Amino acid sequence: MPAPASETRQNRFDRVIAADQRIEPDDWMPEDYRKNLIRQIAQHAHSEIIGMQPEGNWLTRAPSLRRKSILLAKVQDEAGHGLYLYGAAETLGITRHELLDLLHTGRQKYANIFNYPTPTWADMGAIGWLVDGAAITNQIPLCRCSFGPYARAMVRICKEESFHQRQGFEIMVTLCNGTVEQKAMAQEALNRWWWPTLMMFGPPDTESAHSQKSMQWKIKRFTNDELRQKFVDATVPQADLIGLTVPDPELAWNDERGHYDFGEPDWDELRRVVAGDGPCNAERMATRKGAHDDGAWVREAAVAHAEKVAARTAEIAA
Repeated sequence: MPAPASETRQNRFDRVIAADQRIEPDDWMPEDYRKNLIRQIAQHAHSEIIGMQPEGNWLTRAPSLRRKSILLAKVQDEAGHGLYLYGAAETLGITRHELLDLLHTGRQKYANIFNYPTPTWADMGAIGWLVDGAAITNQIPLCRCSFGPYARAMVRICKEESFHQRQGFEIMVTLCNGTVEQKAMAQEALNRWWWPTLMMFGPPDTESAHSQKSMQWKIKRFTNDELRQKFVDATVPQADLIGLTVPDPELAWNDERGHYDFGEPDWDELRRVVAGDGPCNAERMATRKGAHDDGAWVREAAVAHAEKVAARTAEIAA
């Protein structure tokens, strides 16, 4: 779309957003738009990297070689998602080092959901079914995000997340078709993960500090509450199908609305977990920082190799 000669940078930005087109890294953008994107993409990237830990905990204890290979592939996917997203954030003028420093010092957050423990194998099913199901609900609209690099990264991520969700649901189906004890383990995992998953969409719209601007800029396409409703409507019939009960006494189909009514999550718990007082916050961050420190020699070796190759290339060119 050609820009009028007299058009200001702000007007062009507004016109591109209104036309549902993409903003690219070389385009002018308002500073608040850039900061909002860095916050959201970084939180997403941090969540993918931290999210490897609850499932990595079960890699050596998976009940079969098949289960282990599938779980290993999933954990590797999550690492890749983090790398795609850090790369998208870097196009906004922030470095990987800065992003990780913000995470390690607590100045940037990651999803609340990864601060809960995984004591049984059924948690691997619940995470895949519920947590990755919630991620898909949230992330498919991001494929139409107004910022090009983020939207393009989300296309591949969503395809892989759909595999993760099916893998988790298949674990739950298998447990529900197993022994009485196995089905009880699946139900217990659902009981523990249901409410944290609903909180994963963020605070209610009345308390969300960023949703309005993100919607205005078409970074997001739906509000937190709209996404939460979509997830509940899609997931409750799946639970019914495999014989599990969603742990919400207020859950009921509303014919008038054409949606499920459901109870209110414990928003005080969400605030506590995000602030660092969840069951596994300290453990997750200690592991993350330890892995970063232990990997310093790899980063140093990679830089030294790159410098050596660059010097040799320059020498040959000369």
